[in-house]
Amino acid sequence: MVKKIFICFFFLVSCHAFAQETSEKKKTVSLKGQIINFKTKAGLKGAHLFNLNTVKGAVASKKGFFNFPAKVNDTLYISYLGFQSIKLKVTNDLLKGNELVIALHEKRVEMKEVVVNSHKLVGVLEIDTKNIPVDKFARIHIDGLAQTYEVGAPTPYKSAITSLFNPVDLVYNMFGKNPKRLKKLKKLRDEDDLRTMMEGKFNRELMMEYLNMNAQELNELLNECNYSDYFIRSASDLQLTEAILLCYENHKAIKKGSTIKERKKE
Repeated sequence: MVKKIFICFFFLVSCHAFAQETSEKKKTVSLKGQIINFKTKAGLKGAHLFNLNTVKGAVASKKGFFNFPAKVNDTLYISYLGFQSIKLKVTNDLLKGNELVIALHEKRVEMKEVVVNSHKLVGVLEIDTKNIPVDKFARIHIDGLAQTYEVGAPTPYKSAITSLFNPVDLVYNMFGKNPKRLKKLKKLRDEDDLRTMMEGKFNRELMMEYLNMNAQELNELLNECNYSDYFIRSASDLQLTEAILLCYENHKAIKKGSTIKERKKE
């Protein structure tokens, strides 16, 4: 009898402990701390914090201090222009109330050789207009925005085999299998505070994280969407996010259109 009571007591205690642990993991706590330069120990004003799970972002204060909501198992992405970005996994220890000090290392960037080509203009309008290269990409300028937007076009395929390995198809299938990724990208595009953060970013890291791609694969995707090299290099992360979503929506419409035609034939 005593043994049975002990087993029941042990079972109840275990259930209570498990329930408490589960509730602790789901509990959102305010994470406080400072982001600093590893070398100088100075606070990094305006450093970005981003929760990859909840798609929420924040900007550090003048001295690099932050107060950011997070829960256990969330992954935080911390970045600052000219510094190496880091990802931080939130654990129970980080949420015990102690202030964090996150140190970022400066990033060394190797400058590539720049080649400037002349168009050999002679000063005669009729001749020069024929020699000036024509930009085949349509760009739209919107008043109030520093940069232009570019309208991509679908790339024609010469064979069915090449279309099977189309990166746009891979993204289309990926979003179909994992719609949460698509929702997160749309959230980056739609929410005002996130748009502001993405507008000032040019490192593509968040996009690569959500698309599960490296830099080369991302460039291949944008090329398949028929965006120019100039646009891919110079556009902000916000513009490229919008470009990929637009390319996806166009591809989705084409897929649905072809499906409807096939059904009509049948």
